[in-house]
Amino acid sequence: MKIFDISLPISPELPVWPGDPQIAIELVESMDAGAHANVSRFSAGVHSGTHVDAPHHFLNDGRTVETLSLDTLTGPCYVVEFGDDVTAITDQILSSASIPPGTSRLLIHTSNSTQWAREKKKFFAGFVGVTEDGAYWLVKHEIRLVGVDYLSVAPYKKSVPTHHTLLSAGIVVLEGLNLTGVPQGNYILYCLPLKLVGSDGAPARTILVG
Repeated sequence: MKIFDISLPISPELPVWPGDPQIAIELVESMDAGAHANVSRFSAGVHSGTHVDAPHHFLNDGRTVETLSLDTLTGPCYVVEFGDDVTAITDQILSSASIPPGTSRLLIHTSNSTQWAREKKKFFAGFVGVTEDGAYWLVKHEIRLVGVDYLSVAPYKKSVPTHHTLLSAGIVVLEGLNLTGVPQGNYILYCLPLKLVGSDGAPARTILVG
């Protein structure tokens, strides 16, 4: 058994989605300054780093992150890997992949992960995302959770169609994974987002066991 930590490290140097709050971690009480303990303040957008999207993020329907089922967020999953020649996750690309029948949790490993492996500190607009027809493929094949290795499941500036399709179907969207060094295959997924009441998303510590 091997554990893969596929969560991004949260720090002020981590890229965030353009326009989202920057990540800040500030020491507000310091033992070096005479305090009895070190105490830090943390602030960030809820879609920072590795995180889940709740339906409320794009549907404005009140289904916020604390309502997401742990039965969906944990369990068997399949990691499918695509090479550098794949620039978008389309219906055709998914149909041609060797995704086992009955897969309900799918993590998509693309060239995006090289951005994290190289510790790139600037937002990369050319990331690989799931197109609208790719999202329909996921719905048709009864995927319950889809995970991607950049900060959005949808291509840059094409967020609405893909998110609407997935979230309307009740598919949990897991974004900001680092799948560097994770071979294609079967794993057990453990994804535990912060239980932020009323929030449209939440950071999630996420691991694979396999």
